Amino acid sequence: MLFWLICAVLTLGVAGILAAPMMRSHQDSGDNPDIAVYKAQLDEIARDLERGVLPEQEAERARAEIARRLIAANKSVSESRTSNGIKPAFAYGIVAIMGIAAFGLYWSIGAPGYGDLPLNARLSASDAMRENRPSQSELEAAAPAPAPVEAPQEYLDAIAQLRIIAPTRPDDPEAWSRLAFHEAELRQYAAAARAQEQLIEILGQSATLADQERLVDLQVAAANGFISPQAEEVIRRILGQDENNVAGRYYLGALYNQTDRPDLAYRLWRDIAENGDPQNFHVASARGQIEDAAYRAGIDYVLSEIRGPSLADIENAQELTEDERQEMIQGMVTRLSDRLASEGGPVTDWVRLIRAYAVLGDTQSARGILAEARDLFGANASAVELLDDTANALGFDQ
Repeated sequence: MLFWLICAVLTLGVAGILAAPMMRSHQDSGDNPDIAVYKAQLDEIARDLERGVLPEQEAERARAEIARRLIAANKSVSESRTSNGIKPAFAYGIVAIMGIAAFGLYWSIGAPGYGDLPLNARLSASDAMRENRPSQSELEAAAPAPAPVEAPQEYLDAIAQLRIIAPTRPDDPEAWSRLAFHEAELRQYAAAARAQEQLIEILGQSATLADQERLVDLQVAAANGFISPQAEEVIRRILGQDENNVAGRYYLGALYNQTDRPDLAYRLWRDIAENGDPQNFHVASARGQIEDAAYRAGIDYVLSEIRGPSLADIENAQELTEDERQEMIQGMVTRLSDRLASEGGPVTDWVRLIRAYAVLGDTQSARGILAEARDLFGANASAVELLDDTANALGFDQ
């Protein structure tokens, strides 16, 4: 209530300050200067009559003329006062409109009824939200049922048999790996996650990061995109083995983003969004959410666009003649190379340039750009990992 009272007083005060000049006459004085002149002329005529220097008849004519002018002057003063001042009703109407507009705007874009929320209170609320969020099983129960997958009946029958066989082979990684894969294919993500958990338990220390990443992918899909405490355990385990793991950083950022800490989500996502492979699911997801997280964290941030020729652009050039294809690709590659040389760019653009040179058959230039990019991004672990993957795919490090 105190908040609304303060707002009302401030609004009325500002509106009153703005309306006061409109109600004030622009005349600094209530008298027209001509009136004083005419009055002085009447006094002069009276004195001339007393001295006998002005005939009575001529004095009367002069008084009549001056009186006429005096009446006209008084009339002009009255009209000026009326025209220069705005009627109070109109000014009050302006004040009312300003007040209604101010409160209407606040009701639209503000947060009526939202209590004070100091930073410490907000951080505590975020911690409580994270600590008290639903479990994996609760999130799975609340998630909407997945749309059925159309599949041949023979396939469905085979998976039904696999669901029976796998539990009878608790130490068979092949059975559980197949079950996890096919449950995911049927969009039965909760069942797929259980099978993946069993697979990781069987593999023990030999379970790879890829196995852990697949588990958290399935857990989040089963929970309709939310990060449960159980999924967080897997995420922390992944980051404990590789602090720059793209999937781990994305999902940890998603957890913070879901629990009112977009500032932490932004910090975790920025590197992978700017330097990760945009074809990667986790990178693409981070790119799609990072600007909103930055906005909610009060950070002015615009994600750079993905520029330069993509592999799809280069593959589409296969339909052209050899000369046309070479000319088109060479033009795109030259523009990208010039831009990176003059402006720089994210590691993804350097990867595109390397691949483009490889497609053109210019392996020397591709290797040179790769070496330059490694020097430039040497301190960025995720960027170096992407460059290494590119080099391996092109056979440059073999």
